[in-house]
Amino acid sequence: MSADTRTPARTELVVDVGPVAHGGHCVARHEGRVIFVRHGIPGEKVRVRLTEDGESAKFWRADVVEVLEASPDRMEHFWHAADAQRAWSHGHPPVGGAELGHIKLRRQRRLKAEVLAEQLRRLAGVDVASLQVDPGESIVEAVGEAAGSAGTGLAWRTRAGFAMTAGGKLGMHAHRSDAVFPVREMPLAVDGINALKLWDLDLQGIERLEVAAPANGSRPLVLLVPSADTRAKRLNAVVAQLPDDVSVARLDPGTGAVTQLRGRTWVQETAVGHDYRVTGDGFWQIHRAAPETLVGAVTSFLHDGGYLGPGSVVADLYAGAGLFTASLADAVGVTGSVLSVEGAPGTSRDARKNLHGAPQVEIIQGKVERVLRQKPRNFDALILDPPRAGAGKAVVNQLVAAGPRAVAYASCDPASFARDVAYFQQAGWSLQGLRGFDLYPHTHHLETVALLTPRG
Repeated sequence: MSADTRTPARTELVVDVGPVAHGGHCVARHEGRVIFVRHGIPGEKVRVRLTEDGESAKFWRADVVEVLEASPDRMEHFWHAADAQRAWSHGHPPVGGAELGHIKLRRQRRLKAEVLAEQLRRLAGVDVASLQVDPGESIVEAVGEAAGSAGTGLAWRTRAGFAMTAGGKLGMHAHRSDAVFPVREMPLAVDGINALKLWDLDLQGIERLEVAAPANGSRPLVLLVPSADTRAKRLNAVVAQLPDDVSVARLDPGTGAVTQLRGRTWVQETAVGHDYRVTGDGFWQIHRAAPETLVGAVTSFLHDGGYLGPGSVVADLYAGAGLFTASLADAVGVTGSVLSVEGAPGTSRDARKNLHGAPQVEIIQGKVERVLRQKPRNFDALILDPPRAGAGKAVVNQLVAAGPRAVAYASCDPASFARDVAYFQQAGWSLQGLRGFDLYPHTHHLETVALLTPRG
């Protein structure tokens, strides 16, 4: 947050909360000015505190500090540190990471469905009604324990990252701010993370901490990012505070290098009948049920469409440690082939270890578009799981040029997904199937899996 967009006086306004928008906020207006309001629900009348404004700003930002007319879908926030009303009553903003925690889960999923439908309509000209899904309900599905009638949407994160307070205690940032506030619990995290009680540790000399506790119960890993001037003695003192059965490693955020401090530099994950080694901060789905859910959705789309089976030729792009690759190898058998492409060298090395027993898999480390140019083949299907920014026009065009019969696209951002769908449509393709999954309850994030095919 820059100095010229901060409101020193913390101006408060009364507004009517309008429709939900992508990014974890709703749209409100005051004297013609658009205000992006966090911690509200469409239809409510609330008092907000401006967090960013300015006459030259295109729009303002604000947090709800008092609810004057509540939605029937409002509930008490489960986490005091992330509760806007409670935090501002103590004179500071809430931490990020649970911005929808005041909304009942079913309404959260409906709001996410509205966001996905709006992004597809605005950026790709796609009406979700044409896909025979209900944008109010079924387009975003509950996953795991949250799918039950008594689901809370808690205890799903197998990975979490934390900042540090000035006093060396575990903390989290406020939204769009450098300010760090201490936390003494992480309700969204699995028990394996909370049981470490990281908030009780003296973490002086550490700038950032990341922790992974696999859903299969295998050995957790704590990654420490120390300050530049932190000496080995101080680092050893931090390690000594952690239980002996926890691996600890040092992470260089600039190079991605991971150095062993105790135990392993990796964790062992399990999904769909396979074990996966994931080193350091290498990518892995953070919801404990996400790997099984996404593999099932992707393979179902391809299998049901006749694009995946014994002898098929497929590629897993942005393959990570090989989550989709392993299941694709099972599906195509020894008579088929799977090309697995990942850009990060460390993660690609993990994939080689994880798939060493599958001769039908070829693993290449490099940029997707370059590898596809160098490895032309008659693909039955491509699996696309890009980072949050999406694939982009150049990559989409390269995928289309590779001539696959279908593309299964897994995305964690509805805006970049919708933009890429538009690029596919410009190249003569169409969206044939779509499923949304609420893999990030109490946050504005969601995951989508789509099937795209050439027209005709």
